[in-house]
Amino acid sequence: MALVALLSNPRSTGNRSLLPRIRSFCAANADIFHYEVETIEQIGPALKTIARVAPRILVINGGDGTVQATLTELHHGGHFGNSPPLVAVLPNGKTNLIALDLGATGDPIEALERVMEIARGGIEGDHRVERELISLSDGEPGGRPVLGMFLGGAGLADSMLYCRHKIYPLGLPNGLSHVLTAFAVLLSLVLGLRFAFLPPRPSPVKVSLIRQGEIAGRFSLLIVTTLQRMLLGSTTSGGHSRLGALQLMLVDQSPMALLRALFAGFSGSLGRQSMVGVHVERGDEIRIEGERSSVILDGEIFQAKAGRPIVLTHTAPLPFLRLAA
Repeated sequence: MALVALLSNPRSTGNRSLLPRIRSFCAANADIFHYEVETIEQIGPALKTIARVAPRILVINGGDGTVQATLTELHHGGHFGNSPPLVAVLPNGKTNLIALDLGATGDPIEALERVMEIARGGIEGDHRVERELISLSDGEPGGRPVLGMFLGGAGLADSMLYCRHKIYPLGLPNGLSHVLTAFAVLLSLVLGLRFAFLPPRPSPVKVSLIRQGEIAGRFSLLIVTTLQRMLLGSTTSGGHSRLGALQLMLVDQSPMALLRALFAGFSGSLGRQSMVGVHVERGDEIRIEGERSSVILDGEIFQAKAGRPIVLTHTAPLPFLRLAA
C-alpha cells in the first residue's frame, strides 16, 4: 500500500532536467510509489499496476499530453472501480492550466512535498474538489471519446500552434515564449498584418449549444473548459451545474472585442454582463463545425471537417486534490 502514487513521463520536456530530483525524492520517501512510462500507450497498464497499491492520491508528472491521456484512461479504464484516488498535477507542462487551477505552481518538487504533507495529515476540507471532464468525440456511436479540461479553438488554437511550431523551437523560457506569441497575435489582429512569421487569420466556425442556439463567425478566442480558472485572469462561476458544466467563451475577431474581454477578465467582470463581441455561455453539449478548423484539448490537436463536427459533452465529476486550500 502507498499513500501517494506518482506517474511520470520521462520523455516530457520538463522532466529532462527534473526527473533526477524526482527519483531522489521518491527514494527518500517510502510511502510514495513511483511508476515511469516511456509512451502514452503504457499509461493504461501503469494505472492497472498503480491500482494494486491503492493510493489515496495519484500525482501526474508530465506534459499536457500525459495529463490528458491519464485522465482519459482513468475515466474509461475503470482500474480503481468506484473509488478513484484524488488526482494532483505537478506544474511541469508548457501551459500548466490544470495545475494552476488546482493551486500547484512554482517548483514541482515543492508541489510534490505539499502533496505528501496533505496525504500524511489527512485529506479533508477544501483540499478535495471535484471537476467534470470535457468529453470530445466526432459524434459517431461506438467511438472512445478523448477527455480533458481545457479546449482552445479558432484564433486561440492557431496561436497555440504558432507558439508550438515557431516559438518553442527557439529554446526560450516558457514565459518569454508566451509573451512573444501574444505580441505576434496582437500584431496580426490589431494591425491586420499578414506575414508568414505571424499567426494566420482564424477560419470561420459555427458553435452550437443545445437549447441556446448557435454562434457563427471568425473568433480570436474560443475556449471551452470545466476548470474554475479560464484565461484573461477570470474565473468561471462555479456552483451552477444546472446551467451546464461546460463553460464557453467566444471573442469575435475584432481588436475592440478582444480589449473588452481582456478588461473584463482582469477586472473580474467577465460573463457577468453582456458585451458586444464577447460571448460567455454554459451548456451540457457543444458542437464545433468548420472547414478544417483546429481545436486543442489539453495539448492534443483535433480538427472539425465539413459534415463532421466536434462534439463536446461532460463526464461525471472526478475527485482532484487542490494544494491551496
